[in-house]
Amino acid sequence: MRAPIGNFDNARPAPDCLDELTAPVAQAVRAWHGDVPADQLIYVDTDPEIADTAVFVEHYGQELLDESANCVIVAGKRSGESTLAGCVVLSATRVDVNGAVRRQLGARKASFASMDTATGESGMEYGGITPIGLPADWPLLVDSRVVDTEWVLIGSGRRRGKLIVPGKALAALPGAVVIEGLGI
Repeated sequence: MRAPIGNFDNARPAPDCLDELTAPVAQAVRAWHGDVPADQLIYVDTDPEIADTAVFVEHYGQELLDESANCVIVAGKRSGESTLAGCVVLSATRVDVNGAVRRQLGARKASFASMDTATGESGMEYGGITPIGLPADWPLLVDSRVVDTEWVLIGSGRRRGKLIVPGKALAALPGAVVIEGLGI
C-alpha cells in the first residue's frame, strides 16, 4: 500500500499491525469508531534512531514538516491539584503552554510533564507519544491547523513507526477540544 503522504516503503492499515503498537494505542485502534474508518489509520515503519522531528524530516522529506504533528504531555496545576493533558500541534510550531493551555485547563501554572510522568502515565515511549490511546479522562487539546490538515503524520506510541491519519480524526478522539492558536 502507498502512504497518502511521504515516501515510505512499508505502509499498512494500523488494524493490520497492532503488534507494532504499544498496548494503549493498539487498544484504541481496536476500539476505533467514528466518521473515519480504522483502516484509514496508516502505520509506517520508520527508524527509531531518527524519530525526532528535525532528523526525521531531513531523512524522509522536508515536505513532511508541514504534515507532521507532535503530541506533548502538559501538567496544569491549581490549588495543589495536577491535571495531565495531551497537546497536539503541527511540528513547525510549539505548544502555547503558558497561554492557551493554561487557560483551557483553568490552571494557575502549566508546564511540560517530566519524561517519566509522560511515559509512565501514557504507556508510550518518549519521542513516540501519540494522541491515539491517551487516557480517555485526560483533556486532549488539538490545534485547529492539525485538524485542517488532510493527512497528518503522528507518533505511534513507540519511537519506531509513525501513524498517518486524517487530521479531522483527531478532533473525534476522547476528550478532544480543538483550539485555534494552540500552536505558536
